[in-house]
This record gives sequence, structure tokens and C-alpha cells, in this order.
Amino acid sequence: MSRRLRVLHAIHDYLPRHGAGSEIYAAGLTAALARRGVHPAVLCAEFDPARPHGALDWRTHDGLPVVELVNNWRFGDLAATWSSPALERALGHVLDALQPDVLHVHSLLNLTLTLPALARRRGIPVVATLHDHTLVCPSGGQRVHRADHHVCRDIEPARCARCFRESPFYGQMQAGRLAGSAGPLAAHVAARLRRVVPLALALAGRALAHAPGPAIDSTAIEARLAAAREAWRHFDLVVSPSAALAAAFRDLGFPADSIVIADYGLDPMPPVQRIPRGDGPLRVGYAGTIVWHKGVDVLIDAMRLLPRGLAELLIFGDPDVFPDYTLDLRRRAEGLPVRFMGGYRRADIGGVFARIDVLAVPSRWMENSPLVIHEAFMAGVPVIGARIGGIPELITPGRGGLLVDPDSPADLAAAIRRLAEEPGLASALAASAPPVRSMDEDAADWEARYREVLAASRARPARAGSVA
Repeated sequence: MSRRLRVLHAIHDYLPRHGAGSEIYAAGLTAALARRGVHPAVLCAEFDPARPHGALDWRTHDGLPVVELVNNWRFGDLAATWSSPALERALGHVLDALQPDVLHVHSLLNLTLTLPALARRRGIPVVATLHDHTLVCPSGGQRVHRADHHVCRDIEPARCARCFRESPFYGQMQAGRLAGSAGPLAAHVAARLRRVVPLALALAGRALAHAPGPAIDSTAIEARLAAAREAWRHFDLVVSPSAALAAAFRDLGFPADSIVIADYGLDPMPPVQRIPRGDGPLRVGYAGTIVWHKGVDVLIDAMRLLPRGLAELLIFGDPDVFPDYTLDLRRRAEGLPVRFMGGYRRADIGGVFARIDVLAVPSRWMENSPLVIHEAFMAGVPVIGARIGGIPELITPGRGGLLVDPDSPADLAAAIRRLAEEPGLASALAASAPPVRSMDEDAADWEARYREVLAASRARPARAGSVA
């Protein structure tokens, strides 16, 4: 009988407070692995000034163990964001306490780029799933410079340095440093504000981003890229859900021989009872995080170009994640057939698809393999997707939906108009969508990979200086 594996999944943040695509996938994968007899655990991080920086909180989620590292970004320079002795001590304690057979990295943001080295020094092999560009993009992993309206096809250290100073991460870094010097009462008040008044915190973070603080220059960015390549050196295996994301890393000089292309698996979706459209307008839906790089403003601008009564837009997503952006969207949408439907639980995603005729994914950034597109296919909903990143690998001519140029309201409006005016097109595109891989199949493949890298690791000679 095979030995029951212990696998630690490392991710930048986690459910229930954070529910974007990588967190949802990690939760589904760990649950499927547990059904197979694997013992998964999750290591994540959380920004919370009410708790000490570097503290560990041991909890459970859906019956599986979760270790949460408090990372309040109390860093004096950019280098400390990827290599912090205080955080490394806490991470080392987690590795020693859980003693995983394999470390599965989903994201190293908030957890230091040195985590793979910490694991390998303990004889723990490391695998990784590429969800985004976080390894090479310190401003969130999307490789877009919002202030310049620029998609970063290349890594330009001087631009990255400027972009990081304009990002929420720099404001968070400033807030963390100030909270650390203001005492526990001020930290507790800051934590309460973070939960109760997100708009006030967003505005405060923007102001802090322009306050005097640590110097961020191209040299610091180049050092971070070197640290990312060092982290990659400790990966025994890297899985990319899309060929586009793998190619992006290859183009930056990351070794290609360790990359396997394998798309995400998803849990089955209960049957969706679609609400008939009738004679009403085409119901276009957006579902996900309401953030600039997802292009929601492009979608609203496209609605302005359509004849009245042809289509309506339903936006599903939490308006308080980036409240200043949501305020701008509401201003853009004044007088248009646009409704903000609020946030939704992942368990209710079928209800979202029941109310729309087509899903729009108007992303600006070089997407990987968006889970929401897979979910739409399972629900029988066609997709209008931006022709960028891995989206064209899911939507091909005549299959699953329509592709449009990114950042083009006119092209997006033309696609919406075509679906509204051509009877039967939406149904035909939905019916031709490619099949979605199951999470159980994905978990079986991952278990095989874990056992393969574990066997190879045990066959390697012990390295000098390794930690027992």
C-alpha cells in the first residue's frame, strides 16, 4: 500500500476572506487530494495590523488545516519583502512542525521568495503551479502599469520601480511601517478601519504611497528578479495551466525543461436552470474581481456604443475590494443599462450564469486560464474574451465564444451586437465549447507528480548543510 502523502500548499492568501481564482483552485485541489487519501495543508498570509507581524494562526477551513502567517509589510526596503529573517523563522517553524513530503507553491507573494530554499534545505521537494506573473511582477502579478495604461510585454526595471511606488503594495508597506511604530492601540484601530471602511483605507493607502518612504529603484527590481530566478532553481516541477503563461516565463529566461502544460481541473457544477431571455435585451454578465486590469471599464464603455434596448450589463463582484475603481465605474455607467449586482458566494456561481446570456472577460492583462471561462462552459454560457494571454487557448474560432481586441470598447461592442442580432449564435457557441477537465482527474495527476518528485528527491545525495 502506498504511503499517505503530506503536501503543504503555499499561497499568498486564502479563503474565506480571499476568494479569487488561485484561492478557489487551491481549495478545490486540496479537497480532491484529501478524498484520495493525501494529507493536504495550506500555508497562507494575511495583512492584519491588529496581530503581531510574523505571528502564526493555526485554523481549519472545510476540515483541512490552514496555517496563516501575519505579514503586515513592516519592511524597510523592497528586498525585505522577498527575504525577511522574521518571516523566514516563522516559515521554517511551519515546515518543521508539519514536516510535509512535498511543498506545492501556488504563490510566494507575502510568503517570501526564499520559501522554496527553506524547504529544499530540509530535504522537501518543491513543485509549483503558475497562476500569474507574481514571481516577476512585484505590483501584483498582472504585468500592467495602470498609471501608464501599459501592458508589460517585457520587464523594464525602471518602469517596474515606478509602478511599484504607485501600487497598493507600496501603500500597504508604508501603512505597515507606520502601524509598527504607532503602538498596539493604533494598530488595532487600523485593523478595524481596514474591515469597516475600505474606501477610507484605499484613499489613505494612495496618500501613503506618495509619502516619503523606502527608495525603490531599478537596482532593487533587478535584485528581485534575481531572487525569483533563485526561487525557480529550487522547483523540481512547474505546471502552467496555459501555454501562454509558460511562454512568458521562457521569454524571460526561466528554464523551460521543468515546465509542464496542464490546464486547471474544476469540480462539477450543479445543473444550471437558465432564466429565459424572452424578447428582452441580451444579458451580458461580468463575474469576478472588480479591478482595473480585468477591464470592467472597457465593458461599460462598450455598452455606451450600443443602441438602446439591445443589451444590458450585469456586474457581479464585491464593490469594496477596490472601492475607488468601483466609484469610477458607477460614474461611467450613469444613464446606461448597467446594474451592479454585488458580490456572490462561489457556491452561487450557477445562479449568476442562470441570469445571463453571455459572459464577458475583457481583461487587459496577460491572463493565464481564467476559471470563470471554464465555469461558463460548464453552465452552457458562451464567452466574449479578450485576445490576450491564455484566453485564446480556451476560445477558438467557432468554439465557446468570440474573441475581441483587448482594451477596445468598439470591438467588444461589435461582438455584443453580433450575439444580440444573430439568432441561435449564442447557443451554437456554447454547445461547441471544449470540455472542462475534472478536479478529480487533476488531483490524480498531481498525486502522481508528487510521488515522482519525492522518489527523485530521495534518490539524490544529501546536500551539505541541509536541515534535518
